[in-house]
Formats: sequence, structure tokens, C-alpha cells
Amino acid sequence: MCWSATADLAAGAGVAAVGAVCVLRARRRTDLPLAALPLLLGAHQIVEARVWDTGGGTGPATVAWAVIALPLLAVWVPAGVLCAAPSHARRRLLLPLAAGVATAAALAQAMTVRPVRAEIRGHTMGYVIDLPQPELVIAGYLLATVGALLISGDRGLVLLGFLTGAGAVICWSLWELEFVSTWCACAAVVSVTLLGWVNSREAVAPQERVRQA
Repeated sequence: MCWSATADLAAGAGVAAVGAVCVLRARRRTDLPLAALPLLLGAHQIVEARVWDTGGGTGPATVAWAVIALPLLAVWVPAGVLCAAPSHARRRLLLPLAAGVATAAALAQAMTVRPVRAEIRGHTMGYVIDLPQPELVIAGYLLATVGALLISGDRGLVLLGFLTGAGAVICWSLWELEFVSTWCACAAVVSVTLLGWVNSREAVAPQERVRQA
């Protein structure tokens, strides 16, 4: 989410490019879901450029944006963390995954009953969705996404969790003030951090193969 269609297109292309590098450099199949996350985030921003161009509303671009941001990410992130996490951490990661599945179901049901509406608010794009018990849904979403990273047992992913949590608070505060949308900057930080994580995993993988041999 950026402050204009042009900014969203530029940021989305850059984030997607980082995602392509992440996928190409990933050496473990279990790392691919997280390595591909920047591709999804980049596509998300490019979709929002279309939302800007159409002036908001409830059209297909708004629906696509909401599907990616809400139910899809709520499951994608904890599932990706579970795949990549060390074996000793996987049992505890079932909790954020379950929270993600339940949250995604609630969000999908809400989106089915009432359409999501996008509204241009100054230099930000606001999305309106009627949620039953919104505080519970938000808590489940944060547990599934940020929480999964923080309890992953992987140093790089824990760092990503702290950066994502702090970035979300800052971006949400600026967005609420309708000053400027900086979610695209948060997506860029997440993507670059994931690239560093993928590179560190690439360096460890050959050592593990030597020990196994």
C-alpha cells in the first residue's frame, strides 16, 4: 500500500524482483513458501495500483487486494514458517497456523456476506470490511503472522518478526492519520530481510550436506 498508483507500481515491481531473486537462491524446498512471499507482496502492491486507477470502490481489483491481504496471508505466513522452521519448533507453530486458518475462514466469510469497499483518503487508500468481533480477528491475524515468526526458533525469522511488528505499528499509525501510506516501505524491508535470510540458509546448506556425507 503506497500513496499513489505510480508509487504502488514502482514499489510492487521492486519487491517482486527481490522475490524472484529469493526464489532463485532458495536451496531448500521447505524454504520456498517464505522465499516466494515478496513475490506475493509485490503482486499485492501492483493490484492496488489498479485500485487507485479505478478510484476505489468494490470492483475486482479491490476484491483481489482484500483476498491477498486478509485470508491468504493469514495462512501463507504461518504455513511458510512451519515449513522452514527447525524440527524442534514445529509443534508450537501449529498454534499460529490454527489461528491463521480460523482467521482466514472468518475473513473469507465476512467478505462473502458483504463486499469490501476501497476509499481514497488523502494520500492513503482505506479498505472497509464489516467484521464480527474485529478485535478477536485482528488478534488471530497477528498471532498467525507476526507470532509465527517470533516463535519460529530461527534467528533470521525472529528478526523478521520484530521488524514486521514494529513496521506494522508505525505504518498503521501514519495510515490512521491519513498522512501517507508507508506499507510499501514495510513490504520492502520484509523482502530485503527475507533475501538475507535465504542467503544465510544457502550458506548453511552445503555444510549440512558435508556432515551428512
